[in-house]
Amino acid sequence: MKILYSSHFERRMKRIDAGLAEVVDERAGIFQKDCFTKVLKTHKLHGKFKGHWAFSITTKFRIMFIFLDSDSVLFEDVGDHSIYD
Repeated sequence: MKILYSSHFERRMKRIDAGLAEVVDERAGIFQKDCFTKVLKTHKLHGKFKGHWAFSITTKFRIMFIFLDSDSVLFEDVGDHSIYD
């Protein structure tokens, strides 16, 4: 799975602490191998985010993304549940 990053995602990553950034990198590696593994809790979003997906980084943090095609995704946002506002 090829992961592309939006400029918004990259800006948000610069604002999170180093420890959490390491967890994001670890989870992104897991995501590349199997984006639907149970540990990530990957799920579809609804409402204004219809067509988007998210997976868990920690119990509080998520990555929101879209599938571009069968082999690539775009990570659009990272953060707590406020990313859904």
